Amino acid sequence: MENLELLARVPAPLLAWYDKEARDLPWRQNTDPYRVWVSEIMLQQTRVEAVIPYYERFLSAFPDLKALAEAPEEQLLKLWEGLGYYSRARNLQKAAREALSRFGGLPGEVQELSSLPGIGAYTAGAIASIAFSRPVPAVDGNVLRVVARLTDSHDDVLAPAVKREVEKAVTAVIPHDRPGDFNQAVMDLGATVCLPNGAPRCEVCPLAKLCLGLARSTAPELPVKAKKKERRIEEKTVLVLIDSEGRAALERRPARGLLAGLWQLPLLSGHAAEKELHQALEGWGMQAQSLRPLGNAAHIFSHVEWRMTGWLVRVRGEGPFTWAAPEELEERYALPSAFRAYRPACLEGGAFAAADTSPH
Repeated sequence: MENLELLARVPAPLLAWYDKEARDLPWRQNTDPYRVWVSEIMLQQTRVEAVIPYYERFLSAFPDLKALAEAPEEQLLKLWEGLGYYSRARNLQKAAREALSRFGGLPGEVQELSSLPGIGAYTAGAIASIAFSRPVPAVDGNVLRVVARLTDSHDDVLAPAVKREVEKAVTAVIPHDRPGDFNQAVMDLGATVCLPNGAPRCEVCPLAKLCLGLARSTAPELPVKAKKKERRIEEKTVLVLIDSEGRAALERRPARGLLAGLWQLPLLSGHAAEKELHQALEGWGMQAQSLRPLGNAAHIFSHVEWRMTGWLVRVRGEGPFTWAAPEELEERYALPSAFRAYRPACLEGGAFAAADTSPH
């Protein structure tokens, strides 16, 4: 990556802009290491606006490292419900337990932070710089985009060697008196001004006079990223099974793999027709008393896309399932956001079970 010497001129105008334009976020009001860490984990793959209410509820339930370490997993996952990427929540708890046992709390050095579950180079840099004032970089996609446009770099920013080069260059210029502010300023710039997908707001950028991408009219096409592998498409049939008491059937996913160990609505591979539904229910020792189609939905994971069709089925028999009343779905069981489109049918199941008695 060329022209990285430009970064030496970035701190002064960037921090002056940040002092006026910094986003007012709850985790910036208190830079306690635990709070910074929780916010950074929640912000992975998730928009700021979506994180704020989760962050506040999470800290209300688990105000410190010890409370998180001792929390029942079911409560932890329920509070995480809807945020997705549930391994983040499990790793938070694992890291909390390790941090307490190994360090007596969250450590302040990047190497020690990086040794904890779920904490990579970026998160370790963010915690160390924001909570402990260590002059270390926190390089994420926002930072790589800003640097690529600023230096007019056409290198692939997803290449590990390019990221290492940027980290080294940022380390050389990061202000030792305001490392956390500097890292957050670059993040804010990328999130609010140097926007992705060919839409930079160059007219309001504090670094416009320095930016080679703007001067050469290449900024919208940067950064360069290698083409990602196409997502695998999987067809699923989602079953909202309701018993005579209005409870919905749940099952655990396998301990490893996608949505590992989480509760889900029963699934069949492919888009099952009514005959296949009856066959599946018979295999579980159950009978369908009535069926109603729920329509189609889709959910995109990192490398897989589920294309789903749903059925609401009033059933007789217990089958191999755990049965949850509507209030238990609200208060106890965490249902992944992949099933969001079918959640209302689960909660309205009692009325369906009582009212729909037509034979099928």
